[in-house]
Amino acid sequence: MKRIKVGISGIGRAGWNIHGKTLSKLKDMYEIVAIFDPLRERREEAFKKFHCRTYDDYDHFLEDKEVELVIIASPTYLHGEQTLKAFEQGKNVVCEKPMAENSEKAEELINLAKKYGLIYSVFHNRRYDPDYKKILQIINEKKIGEPFLIKSNYHLFSRRWDWQALKKFGGGELRNSGAHFLDQLLGFYHDEEPEVMFCDLKRTISLGDAEDHVKIILKGRSGLVCDLEISRGCAYPQERWLIMATRGGIWGTETLIKWKWVKEEDIVERRLEEGAAPGRLYNSEKIPWHEESWECPKNLPTTFEAYYIDFYNAYVNGKPPPVSPESSAEVLKLIEKCERIASEGGKQE
Repeated sequence: MKRIKVGISGIGRAGWNIHGKTLSKLKDMYEIVAIFDPLRERREEAFKKFHCRTYDDYDHFLEDKEVELVIIASPTYLHGEQTLKAFEQGKNVVCEKPMAENSEKAEELINLAKKYGLIYSVFHNRRYDPDYKKILQIINEKKIGEPFLIKSNYHLFSRRWDWQALKKFGGGELRNSGAHFLDQLLGFYHDEEPEVMFCDLKRTISLGDAEDHVKIILKGRSGLVCDLEISRGCAYPQERWLIMATRGGIWGTETLIKWKWVKEEDIVERRLEEGAAPGRLYNSEKIPWHEESWECPKNLPTTFEAYYIDFYNAYVNGKPPPVSPESSAEVLKLIEKCERIASEGGKQE
């Protein structure tokens, strides 16, 4: 069984806790042969853990001929430049989100990967969230009818005081967690490009100058509205999902989903009445609901593992990667729209 020879750029939180640990579990598929990190203690730790070559210079790291796939897990502001250099050295790339500092850079990188015939993917692992996949399945079954409002919440009360709290490093919740959740919401729009109707970005309780509270409202040509709220300043977190549709709806957390619907044939036919309300009564009807629930199965692969298993199968079989760079570029374009509208007062004119 072929093993992909991997080099990891950055052995910080994501590089160590996500990419390094995940690939160590998938030893039949991947072998970590090199890492780059500017911090000596992290290089020493990686050498002990992975028994690999270590580099304190990114250019020298890219010269390692055994590395065929570079995983870029460096701070956000370095993603674009490190990806470009990797392509110039003939390396395939998996990059943490967001893929670059702006959409123009993203397009440049996509074209460069195509020019050199290299594999390029972005680590949008939350496409593999079991709750998200279940909701997509429920919507596609059409039992609940057509969704017209999807509310997605990610709430906690927790300050940040690390580099993610600083704009100069590409920090802030929009480009951090927001990249994942906007990517999920785009999945509900299929080939539509939704408009950003509203965006509010503010710093509430965190240190630094980057936003820790995000409120975004999207609307597609079909009329579907998506309401995204990411906040590190919420003392009473709401549930992860609330979806309204024409014959029912969905409520859910990351581990429990409930949905109910009324069958079309059970909906009593009514006539519009323009006159006085009979008996001065308000309209009321009994709904014959059907209801189901789902609990997330235990012992599923993590979303990290699921992504890398799919990536491996695509890589060795010459197929496109599980997350295309083009789809990730759409997320980045949406992020830029949100930032522009927030800077102009929040509302789309």
